[in-house]
Amino acid sequence: MDDFLEIKLNERQERGASRRLSLPSGKIDFSSNDYLGIVANGLIPANSLSHGSTGSRLLTGNYALLEETERELAAFHQAEAGLLFNSGYDANLGVLSCVPQRGDTILYDQLSHASIRDGIRLSFAQSISFAHNDVADLERLMKMASGGASRVFVVTESVFSMDGDLAPLEAIIKLCNAYGAHCILDEAHGTGVIGSKGEGLAQSLAMQGELFARIHTFGKAAGCHGAIVLGSERLRRFLVNFCRPLIYTTAPPPASVRAIADAYRLFPTMQAERERLKQLIDRFRQAPIGYQRLDSPTPIQVVIVPGNAAVRKVAEQLQQAGLDIRPILYPTVPKGAERLRIVIHSFNTAAEIDMLTGLLR
Repeated sequence: MDDFLEIKLNERQERGASRRLSLPSGKIDFSSNDYLGIVANGLIPANSLSHGSTGSRLLTGNYALLEETERELAAFHQAEAGLLFNSGYDANLGVLSCVPQRGDTILYDQLSHASIRDGIRLSFAQSISFAHNDVADLERLMKMASGGASRVFVVTESVFSMDGDLAPLEAIIKLCNAYGAHCILDEAHGTGVIGSKGEGLAQSLAMQGELFARIHTFGKAAGCHGAIVLGSERLRRFLVNFCRPLIYTTAPPPASVRAIADAYRLFPTMQAERERLKQLIDRFRQAPIGYQRLDSPTPIQVVIVPGNAAVRKVAEQLQQAGLDIRPILYPTVPKGAERLRIVIHSFNTAAEIDMLTGLLR
């Protein structure tokens, strides 16, 4: 009865874009988002708290540890309030589907994550993408969207997950202030990595007070799971009342929330790991290789190998050499921009970086 599914699967197979799951291989890690080695080094202690919260936040799933952790994280990120979600995907989906209203306009970076796009798709607001990190294009669209009673929301990311580059946040916030727009920032790949304590891009620029909302997720450098939406206490109350991914899902369990709190207690102590990470990133960037690469100061380093078949072949050669590096295929990235997404960690060694660049050279 599921024969009809084979049509779409075959189409993807013919394009060389079929996806499949794979198990851990024991290879040198140049793929995971465990930037600071919190998972690799087992830095979050096991706990014996419950793995079930018994219900949604509005029923039986709310508890003291959950609200205490929200307050601790809001204080760490210098926000008035915070609200925990089960994942970064849920957080983006929830905020963008319920906060912008009919008649409002959402302007979002064209390379925004799928969770941002899906949240926008569920919103009643109109939406327009602006050219990636292009402040002039954003201002052009702001001029068109501003005026009247409608609101404008600008959505971007601190670190883009497939390019590894940073948003020009200062310029974007300056525009938002000039045109009365509300800026929403996804800090998923900046959390734990950017800033003296891993607080993220906005705080490293002392601009946290200029943002309508920030989303910090815990599945990357924090080495656990979930996300928090930071903003005003009024925003928190609004989400409790109108955010469907919060209202209609089971709350995160105490065991997970304790792990989040433990990760955030680690962040300020990991200056050495962040400095080591920076040194390894610089080592990779300065080494010559045989392919085009995108300019990125972050752990996400991108090597362009056009064509699904070509990038798969290079990835397979690197994997055969013992390096866990994955190809990113079209349609996840634009045709002709297929790539190796290389992730550098604080626990990688200089010898591993040299091995990698030598193979690419």
